[in-house]
Amino acid sequence: MWARIRAYPAEAVTVRSDLEVDPRSVGLTKDDIETFWAAAVRVYETRLHPALSLCVRRRGQVVLDRAIGHTRGNAPGDAPETPLVQATPATLFTAFSASKAITAMVIHLLDELRLVHLDDPVAEYVPEFGKNGKEWITLRHVLTHRAGIPNVPREEADLSLLGDDKRIFALLCAARPTSPPGRRLAYHALTGGYVLGAVVERVTGMDIRTFLRTKVLDPLGFSHLSYGVRPDELHLVAENAYTGPPALPPYSWVLEKSLGIRVRDASAFANDPRFLTSVIPSGNIVGTANEMSRFYEVLLQGGELDGIRVFDRRTVRRAIAEQTFLEFDAVMVIPVRYGMGFMLGSKWMSLYGHDTPQAFGHLGFTSILAYADPAREISVSLMSSGKPFLTPEQIYWINLPRTIARVTR
Repeated sequence: MWARIRAYPAEAVTVRSDLEVDPRSVGLTKDDIETFWAAAVRVYETRLHPALSLCVRRRGQVVLDRAIGHTRGNAPGDAPETPLVQATPATLFTAFSASKAITAMVIHLLDELRLVHLDDPVAEYVPEFGKNGKEWITLRHVLTHRAGIPNVPREEADLSLLGDDKRIFALLCAARPTSPPGRRLAYHALTGGYVLGAVVERVTGMDIRTFLRTKVLDPLGFSHLSYGVRPDELHLVAENAYTGPPALPPYSWVLEKSLGIRVRDASAFANDPRFLTSVIPSGNIVGTANEMSRFYEVLLQGGELDGIRVFDRRTVRRAIAEQTFLEFDAVMVIPVRYGMGFMLGSKWMSLYGHDTPQAFGHLGFTSILAYADPAREISVSLMSSGKPFLTPEQIYWINLPRTIARVTR
């Protein structure tokens, strides 16, 4: 049986930001913007997403910043009398694996500052990691999902572990790689982030959350977009909900192997305060769609925004340079084109729409997408709280970036 939210008229549950500019100032029309939003509304109308937020920038200007649905009260199984909380453009969402791009940029910044070198072994900075065949795993291997440590041992995957970065890193130090470093492409859903976080702390003396805040977020004036939230901010985060049909083998096995826990359990886990207040570098960046779009705008502008530079232009170019050309990923069971921390677009098979070879960004569990496309001068963030898995109606989600790509071509 499919788990769906209650239906509400789209216009009645839509909130628009007052930051939207006249699209004509950046070469678009009002009809273009409404075409974007109509595609987003169609995703909401599948009744698989209690809340959804979309922000689109074009040439640095916000042309669309809207939210639809409810952050609480309309998950499958909620009673009709449960109080509804309207989603707004200020609603915080968990980015899940879209966090990887931000974590990657922290590592690239360390390289820019000459605190690390991307082709050095991790053990150069964290010696206890270099054992049991992991002596030659480099930072580049981790960033490109070739480190050979794609998952946490399933028997160890629980809430108390995933929110404890020190404990999980100790397990990874003791682990043996499943393949020689560099040889096999296998998506590291969570493990790589813990390794990178340990490196950041060892070379800077700060945890990765503090380093990101100090070196990137504060200089640019970000309010959130960090690893987790403070306990007093938990109510600001949209609750995630498992929706759609049950995840069935063999595809459910793929995701469970990647996450270390069942798909349904992952959705519930994402609402737990232990997850939302801890530091999980590969999976718990929290922020608004606008903030995520703005982060990609920083990258689109070569590491500088509003006169404030946080990354060297060459650092950004290196981060998004192709490392893997549509190679078959052994965990995701699809061909993927990777940079160092980013999923890259392509002319034919792309998350970001047709003919998007310059686009770069990242997917998040299960219907989150953040990216930039230099050819179209856009930075986009789609955040959602529904967690459907392989439903036919995902075609409407796929159609949203395709629509944005077509209109901005």
